[in-house]
Amino acid sequence: MPPSVLSNQPMGFVRTTLDPFLFCVHHLDLYPEGNEEMGPDEPLVGRHIGSDFDENNDWKMYHGKTVPGFPAHPHRGFETVTVVLDGLVDHFDSGGATGRYGFGDVQWMTAGSGLMHSEMFPLVNTDRPNRLDLFQIWINLPGKDKMTAPGYEMIWSEEVPRLSLEGGDVRLISGRWGETVAPSAPPASWANDPEHEVGLFIITIKAGGTVELPTASAGVNRMMYHIDGGAAEVEGHRLQPRFGMELRASEPTVVSAGKENVRVLVLQGRPIGEPVVQHGPFVMNTREEIYQAFSDFQRTEFGGWPWGPSDVVHPREEGRFAQMGDGKRITPSGS
Repeated sequence: MPPSVLSNQPMGFVRTTLDPFLFCVHHLDLYPEGNEEMGPDEPLVGRHIGSDFDENNDWKMYHGKTVPGFPAHPHRGFETVTVVLDGLVDHFDSGGATGRYGFGDVQWMTAGSGLMHSEMFPLVNTDRPNRLDLFQIWINLPGKDKMTAPGYEMIWSEEVPRLSLEGGDVRLISGRWGETVAPSAPPASWANDPEHEVGLFIITIKAGGTVELPTASAGVNRMMYHIDGGAAEVEGHRLQPRFGMELRASEPTVVSAGKENVRVLVLQGRPIGEPVVQHGPFVMNTREEIYQAFSDFQRTEFGGWPWGPSDVVHPREEGRFAQMGDGKRITPSGS
C-alpha cells in the first residue's frame, strides 16, 4: 500500500497550498475589550499601523488603523472562503452588498471579473475580550470562469454540518464526509461540481482519540494543517504545531491525538491544471490578463466604492445579517 503521507514541513503564517487552492491563513487574535470606535481599548504605540502583522503579538491590526482588519481592496479571478469560528467580520463590497457574520458562519465570495471588498473585525464587546478565530482560503477559478459575475453567498453556522465521531468531530464546510454533504458552493465555483471532490474540513481529534479521513479519488490533492492543540500522529509521522502535511487522498489516513485535543484543517480538491499568474490581488492565466486587470481596476474601480470610508463598520448593536447587491436582506434562520 503506498504511503498516505507525502510530505511534512513547517508552515509560516500563510500556509503552502496545492491546486485548486491558492492561499490559506489562520487568524487567531486575542483582542482586548473594544473602545467607542470598536477598535482595541489599548494603546497602539509601537505597532506598524497600516501593516501590523507581527506574529509575536497576541493580536494584530493588519491593515486597519482604528478597527482591525482589511479596508477596501480589489480581487479578480478567484474566490475567497472565510470561515469565522469566533468573533465577527463586517463585509462591504463595490457591488453594493454588505453584512456582518461570525461565530461559525462562512462567507463564500466569488470575485470573478472584479470586486472590491473590505473585511473589518469590529470589537463589539466593551466589557470583555473580543477573541477572533477565522480561516481565509482562496480557491482558484478555471480560465473559463475567471470573468464570471462577482457575488457572494452566506452559509450560516446553523447550516454548516457538524459530525460527531467517536474520536472527535468534523465541521464540514465543503464537500462530502461519508453520507453527509455540505451546502453547495456558488455556481461558478470549482467546488460546485462534486466530481472535483473539493473538501474543506475542520477536524477536532479528542485527546487519546483517532479520526480516519475519508478517501478520495487518485489525483485529488490533499493538504492537512495543524491548527492548534498538541501534536498528532499520522500514519507513523508526527504532525506538530505550525506544520502541514501533503497526503495521498486515495489512501486511508488515520490521525491520532495524544494527551491533548488536536485541531486540523484539511483542504482537498482535483487540480484545475491551468497556468497561474498572480500579482497581488489578481490571479489569472497569463501576464497579459494581469495587465488588463490592473488597467480595468484603474479605469472602473470594479464599480467604485459606495460606502464612504474604506474601513467602514456596522453599528455595535447590529446582529448577523447579509444584504445582497439587489437589496435583499438575509439573516440566520430563527434570528
